[in-house]
Amino acid sequence: MQYRRTYIQVDLRAIAANTAVLRQATAPTPHMLAVVKANAYGHGLAQVAKTALLHGADWLGVAIPEEGERLREAGVEAPILVLGAVNERGAEASARNRLTQTVFDPERVRMLEEAAARLNTTADVHLKCDTGMGRIGVRTEEELQAVLQAIEASPHVRLTGAFTHFADADGDDDDYSFKQIEAFDRMVSLLPKGILIHAAASAASLRYPQARYGMTRQGISLYGCAPIPEAPALRPALSWHTEIVYIKELPAGACVSYGCTYTAKAPMRVATLPVGYGDGYHRALSGKASVLIGGRRCPVIGRVCMDQIMADVTHLPPEALSLGAPVVLLGRQGGEEITADEIAAWAGTISYEMLLAATARVPIVYQNEE
Repeated sequence: MQYRRTYIQVDLRAIAANTAVLRQATAPTPHMLAVVKANAYGHGLAQVAKTALLHGADWLGVAIPEEGERLREAGVEAPILVLGAVNERGAEASARNRLTQTVFDPERVRMLEEAAARLNTTADVHLKCDTGMGRIGVRTEEELQAVLQAIEASPHVRLTGAFTHFADADGDDDDYSFKQIEAFDRMVSLLPKGILIHAAASAASLRYPQARYGMTRQGISLYGCAPIPEAPALRPALSWHTEIVYIKELPAGACVSYGCTYTAKAPMRVATLPVGYGDGYHRALSGKASVLIGGRRCPVIGRVCMDQIMADVTHLPPEALSLGAPVVLLGRQGGEEITADEIAAWAGTISYEMLLAATARVPIVYQNEE
């Protein structure tokens, strides 16, 4: 049961529109993978996956087998690529749930072969090539050949694709990305023909047409955050809401919140809102953020508490101030908007982290479910 009116709202119509826009922007690339890892960047795993599949995506990407398993339990039948590494238990989950698993060394192939053999099934795999990201992936021809030989010796493992990931596709210098494309092309030339080749995530898919290959992977762009300035128009899908629970008048010299970091310079009116870092509203936003009340920006004053924040509402007209009045922490109200990028700048991080910030006690409410 939810009593407090602090919640995340996700507009699935925005997810649908973004999926269609991105599919058109990267045409005629045959396939598009919707990245739904980390609970679809905080938007809701199954709901976003099903919406994206209805509007142009034909693959899904997750970070760990647990996420793929949840999608299968939700009735999703589309191909699902696990982008991260697995251990023995994860390998069995991937094989059992028909998840395509990323591999990059003979050991991972062995795990999948043993799991698939026990289950009397076949484990599809995509080979990860490290062309400059420095995470998982084969870096040399010798490493690549070792994995191919392991797959050849594994009757229950089938190589169906290969991919890489760009480290600086959203940066200001194309040179590093061009070097990655060249390195990937060399590796692809050593692979069997007819498998699915992919490299470009959100930024690269829009910036480098030559890197689209057979599939693009859409992550942050799917959720309405432009990965590069030249991106097509995208619609933010997530907004964060709360309400006013208390309004007080403070005299000049009064302090607000822990540490007495804020002192009223003149008599002022302050609204208390039932949200804090226990909900994922970062303490780093203390004294930097604003919220929207009555369609106007109101500064967050004092330190963000675990369960509450305070906002200066002195400048608002009386009709905008009442108990239960709606407050927007992230999103649009009237003619004003607070974006994930803006909150991220206040907190000294990136929009990805802001979209993921809300904790489990903040429910997600969906609009425009199909």
